[in-house]
Amino acid sequence: MRSIRRVVAVGLVGGAMALTAACGGGDGGSGGSAAKADLGAGAAAAGSAKPTAAAAPTSAAPKVSTAAVSIEPKAGSVDVAPNALKVGATGGKLTTVKVNDKAGKEVPGTISADGASWTPAAPLEVGTAYQVSAMAADAGGAVATADSNFTTLTPTALAKASDNVDNDATYGVGMIVSVNFSKDVKNKDEVARGITFQTDNGTVVKGHWFGDRRLDFRPEDYWKSGTKVVVHYRLKSVEIAPGVYGTDRDEPFTIGRSQLSTVDAAAHKMTVVRDGVPSDIDISAGAPEHPTWNGTMVIMSKEGVVRMQSSTLPGMTGAPYDLQVPHSMRLTDSGTYVHGNYWSSSSTFGEDNVSHGCVGLKDVEGGGANTSMGKFYDGSLVGDVMVVKNSIRKETLDPANGLSGWNVPWSAW
Repeated sequence: MRSIRRVVAVGLVGGAMALTAACGGGDGGSGGSAAKADLGAGAAAAGSAKPTAAAAPTSAAPKVSTAAVSIEPKAGSVDVAPNALKVGATGGKLTTVKVNDKAGKEVPGTISADGASWTPAAPLEVGTAYQVSAMAADAGGAVATADSNFTTLTPTALAKASDNVDNDATYGVGMIVSVNFSKDVKNKDEVARGITFQTDNGTVVKGHWFGDRRLDFRPEDYWKSGTKVVVHYRLKSVEIAPGVYGTDRDEPFTIGRSQLSTVDAAAHKMTVVRDGVPSDIDISAGAPEHPTWNGTMVIMSKEGVVRMQSSTLPGMTGAPYDLQVPHSMRLTDSGTYVHGNYWSSSSTFGEDNVSHGCVGLKDVEGGGANTSMGKFYDGSLVGDVMVVKNSIRKETLDPANGLSGWNVPWSAW
């Protein structure tokens, strides 16, 4: 029994030594190798029992942009005014704005220099569906987007814009294009921007309003001979007055040879300079009781034989008359003409002023082709310039009286 106990004790001591060796790491004996194997097994067991640390993320979570995009009108809007589209950004800058109609046609526009807004190049089309997509980025590059869809209104009323230009016609170098509207214009700036002039030589044309229904256009100086012009009306989507819109069309015309006529009322002479070549014609201007306007006028129309009656002139003095006047060309709305005169003696022309404000040249009844007025009439164009000087009339010719806008300085045009 004692021996058995001793063996057991030895075994216990050996186990303790092995355990101690295992904990201490051993120094290369067979017991050490076993200890290492036991350590590996223990480590594996410990690893399976304890939770492991989470793996490092492969990418950062998306940043929320501080930029915000706003689009007006809101999605689903209908009966939208063509100029109501507004795209803006806060907390960042717009980077992309796409506006397309239902056919996929893109609306051109411009992002402002500060990136805060986008503006279409022209009003949107009426009665059209649009889709808007916009994107903005903040200072860190984080992106925000917004979308909208809407439909513009269909006009219920139209305003007619008529002018004094015929397609493919030829006009003088003083031609002023005068546009008259059938309704009072409220949005004058938008309407003026909706009528543009395309010229083949870069001539710049500007508009000037006379009242609420008339808009006249001219260049700074007289047109150059041979200039080809196209007037573009783009008023279909322009609100002329509340709820009232215009129409679109194009009108081409050409500027012909240069003819500038200067009437010296005191000398009873008219000097006509055609393409740089001058010639003088004897005339009779307005009598002292009815002097001719001073200033620059333009031939508005060539009307042939016109019935002229003294009864139509307010405040007319002197003998009444009712005449069929040949070769009449209108210079003002108020009734100033350059025309043929067959009722005055030949000695009147170049010597005396006897008319009721018109400029008269020698002619025969019914109009003669070879008379002074007949030749001048045949050689003249609507748009030719006539300047009157040295008349005793003191009042200033109203620039709105006829095509007399050349009397307005360019700085005020």
